[in-house]
This record gives sequence, C-alpha cells and structure tokens, in this order.
Amino acid sequence: MISAKSILVTGCSTGIGYAVAHGLKARGWRVFATARKPADVERLIGEGLESLALDLNDSGSIRAAFTEVMIRTGGRLDALFNNGGYGQVGAVEDLPRAALREQFETNLFGWIELTNLVVPVMRRQGHGRIVMNSSVLGYAAFPYRGAYNAVKFALEGIADTLRMELAGTGIEVCLVEPGPIISRFRENCRAPFERHIDWRNSVHRGQYKDQLARLAKPGPAAPFTLPPEAVLAKAIHALESRRPRPRYQVTVPAVLFWRLKRFLSTRAMDWLSIRASGGGKR
Repeated sequence: MISAKSILVTGCSTGIGYAVAHGLKARGWRVFATARKPADVERLIGEGLESLALDLNDSGSIRAAFTEVMIRTGGRLDALFNNGGYGQVGAVEDLPRAALREQFETNLFGWIELTNLVVPVMRRQGHGRIVMNSSVLGYAAFPYRGAYNAVKFALEGIADTLRMELAGTGIEVCLVEPGPIISRFRENCRAPFERHIDWRNSVHRGQYKDQLARLAKPGPAAPFTLPPEAVLAKAIHALESRRPRPRYQVTVPAVLFWRLKRFLSTRAMDWLSIRASGGGKR
C-alpha cells in the first residue's frame, strides 16, 4: 500500500476519473479530485475526497486549481492522472471547425497546459508519474469518431514525445488505453453532437439515426465492456510499479486491436474497424 503520496486527478465527476480517485484514496493516496461543475465538487467533498473545481477549457481555472494543490501539499506532487473530456461524434465531412476546436481544447490543450505546470514541480523533487487516459481510438480509428480519433492520436504522440524528453529525470509518462468502459461517456456525447452536427441534412443521417437510437438504449454499447475499475487496476500499476509500462491496454478489444494493427494491412484494419463499429451504428 502506498501512503502519503499525492495525486491530481481530472474529470472525477463520474466514470473512470471517479473510480480512480476513490480507488487510490482507498490505497492511501492523497487524492485531489477535480471536476468542472461546483455541484460535483461539493458531492465529491461529501464523499471524503479533497475536491477542487477545474475546467479544462479555462486557463485561469487550471492555474487556480494547480496553485491550490501546491499550497496544500507544500509545493510537491507525486502524480497526475489526466482524464477529463468528452467525445465528439460525427462524420469528418460534417464536422465544423468549432467542433474540432472544442474537442482539442478540452481533451488535449487543457491536459497539456496542466501537465506543463506539473512537470517543473516533478523535476525539482526528482520523481513523478504522469498518466494519460487515452483510448483504443488513439491507435485504431473508427468511423464517425473523427474528432475523437484525432485528439487521441495527438495525445499519444504528445505522450510519447514527453516520455522521451523526460528520460532520466525520474518522471515516468504512461498511457492507459481503454476500450469500451461502463460510464456516462455515450450520454455525454449527445449534447455536442446535437450542437455541432446538422445530422438531419447530412448524407449520413441514416447512420446518425441508428447511433441516436443506440444512445437511448440501456446497457453496454459494445461487447467486452468492463467497469471503470478495470482502468483503475492499470492506473495502479502505472503509478506504483517500480518500472511502469509506457502503455496499458484495457479490455479485450483494446488488446486485440493493438496486436492486430502490427500485422494486418491498412485495408484489413479498415474492414475490421468498420465491422467493430457496426458500420457507424454504435
């Protein structure tokens, strides 16, 4: 069990961030669990977590949360778990610039801004762990997920670069790459989809109707869906192992696509991705 170590976790209102925050607290970590909405912050505090407001779209909010953590820890931080974000659904030809901009602002630019505040702290103390919650879609593209594919592919490139740049500093950078996980991710996709995609006038409206119908159905969206605690298990290894792995795939689909991508042709991977996504219906 780890004790007296501190970690900042983003996106803790539900799902993966929530499970990781509570799971690490139970293992003795001092967890700073952040969320965008004040009501979620209050709820997390009521559940026994040290919770702070942090909006990944707001530089002032990022700096304020980081500063408060530094005050509370005396200027030290052992780990960062970047997690908060959402998925923008839509065919590439239907994506307006604003949709792409918002996806990258929340799911990448905010993460990097926070990470760049944390790195100097870890350099000074001579150690640290930075864990990025990526996705199977960070290395295997699915149709109708262009914006989310793009931001996760970009995250993987940033994380690989940062890992090399921090070699020898005592700071480890790890990627967790989940496949289907039980969370509110699908429900949270609907609002940005409705806001940005003119789906009723799109040539893809048939696929969109199927996707919206699937969003309305209860239960897992795909086979081999696991609870968020499966991500927690990988995060624990990334944070506590003496030699953490650069990448951790979570769920059977994530492992399968990682392995198949090394051997199959691009055309074969395209066929498999189309089939796995239900032709855009999931």
